[in-house]
Amino acid sequence: MELFKIDQQMTQSLLAALQEKECNLSSNDLTAIIDQIKEGVLSHYVHLLISQIENILDISPSLSEREILQKVARSVVEFLGAEAATLRIYDPFQERLIVFGSFPDSETERKEAISLEDTIAGEVLKSHQCYLVPDIGKEPKYSETKKQKMADKGVHSMLAIPISLSSFSQKGVDTEGVLQIYFKEEDKNFTLLETKIAETFARRVSYVIARKRILNLQEVNTIKEKIFEQIFLKLGRREGVKMKELFNLVIPEVAEIMRIQRCALFSVMEDRQNVILEAGFPEEQHGIGKILSVKEPYIDAVLNSKGPYGEFEDEKIYPNYIHIHNPENSRLLTPALRKFLKLQEIHSVLYIPLKVEDETKYFLVFDAQSHHRRFTDEKIEIFTFLGKELMKGLRLEKMDDILHDFKNPAIAVSGFARRVRKYLEDGDYLGKREKIDQALEIIQQEAARIQELGLTLYEEGRETALDLSEVLLKRFRINEETVRELKRSNIHLEVKGLENPLPIRGNVLMVERIMDNLLNNASKAIPETGGDLCVRSYRKECWAVAEISNTGEIPAEDRERYLQGEGKGRGLHITGRLVKRLGGQIDLESQSGMTTFRILLPFSAEPQAIAAVAPIPH
Repeated sequence: MELFKIDQQMTQSLLAALQEKECNLSSNDLTAIIDQIKEGVLSHYVHLLISQIENILDISPSLSEREILQKVARSVVEFLGAEAATLRIYDPFQERLIVFGSFPDSETERKEAISLEDTIAGEVLKSHQCYLVPDIGKEPKYSETKKQKMADKGVHSMLAIPISLSSFSQKGVDTEGVLQIYFKEEDKNFTLLETKIAETFARRVSYVIARKRILNLQEVNTIKEKIFEQIFLKLGRREGVKMKELFNLVIPEVAEIMRIQRCALFSVMEDRQNVILEAGFPEEQHGIGKILSVKEPYIDAVLNSKGPYGEFEDEKIYPNYIHIHNPENSRLLTPALRKFLKLQEIHSVLYIPLKVEDETKYFLVFDAQSHHRRFTDEKIEIFTFLGKELMKGLRLEKMDDILHDFKNPAIAVSGFARRVRKYLEDGDYLGKREKIDQALEIIQQEAARIQELGLTLYEEGRETALDLSEVLLKRFRINEETVRELKRSNIHLEVKGLENPLPIRGNVLMVERIMDNLLNNASKAIPETGGDLCVRSYRKECWAVAEISNTGEIPAEDRERYLQGEGKGRGLHITGRLVKRLGGQIDLESQSGMTTFRILLPFSAEPQAIAAVAPIPH
């Protein structure tokens, strides 16, 4: 196939046009001229076009998307002999088009966002068609102010081309925008060639950005895999990890691959009026334990923001993050905080809320210092992924806690079910009916308790009036069944004294879990040779006290660690956390061959009726 072939009909048309201009050429002369144009002018022009396209394709994907688009704008201007070019990207949150790259770079215009309605860029975005403006002064979509502004810049015509940038995300959508090219000519006659070249450049933009996003995606996925590995590696080696512990375990391990300079973890206090700085990296650069009010504008925005969302002059605000990229002018920061950030040479701050059931329980803060001016979209994606994985890890930890506490009621159900079966096999059903009914009642209660344990993954349960002595006795009897199931006949169980009533207020499931874990630990701590397991309860000043004692001692050097919930197994950690939430304390005494754990919960003087505990059959 011969390229640029001029057929006979076109040759005759050209000859006729030349004759009208009194230029008489033979067919052979015209063919010779066309060949010279093809060899000289056209080949040179195609060479320049290919070179310019290659220059665009060679733009380094290591540059930011804004820098890439700025280089593309420059190439378009230089090749087409234009005055300026801008690339506008559609922001679905603001529902406006923002300038994402321009040449020459104009700070004033770069910050300008325009609507989709009654604008050329909006028309191009919706129609996906080119838009030609031969004379801006006659274009109805330009305001008189804008027309004058363009004239003052020496710009009189414009060509707008649609562009599309692939997201390469399962959840994301392609980014759409407009390439606008400005010329100085008035009443410009846009040729088909100019339009096609501009469209070609626009498609090359998509290619360059796609290549960058693919490389970024590979890097992001690699980092995500590292984050996932570190979080669940740490969880696999520890039991009962809290969020701040998980933060302290994971962040130092991923700091290098994520290029984290400074970050912090805040937790929202129960009153939701304050937040507390739980952990920081590097730790020595943070005032751990510092309490801040939710009334701080940036904290209120992280916890309670309902929009509007989008990219604003000094910050980006979205449901899953807030990025303050111009702290000096941000409306979300107080003057004192702006001054602090300036002294620390912090150029931008990223806040990531960590939510449970759409309520923010924690938030992460990342700082960009020194030569790092702001966080890229890829970095933000990685940091939000880290936050989600931390919450996922914490949720799995909570699930493990619940599964751990399934054990005692499950053993009780199994034991009492076997006992009922034995009563039935013995044949004296009527004589043992009361014991059978009591056993079935316990089975029903413990099965319901297993269900309630499962529901604690989603809700905490309500606070009620309780008798601590009755709860302790009931769980002691259930644990007695567990000891029997484990065939530990050499364990002597004894109730030494219970003060009745011993009123408290709290969630019954929490109190039962505390008793179950301590009784279970005490049973397991008794030597194989046997020993005693005793319980008692009493009032001490403003406290209701439950004591669980067992044969065996804890070494003096380990006692403080046990009080902090860091003993072997998950039970002590669960106990410590639940006691703290009930406003109580744990005391430990280990001497003379015995260990005693004391649970102190606030005594309640309210004379409210307390539900009776079902009797335990023997």
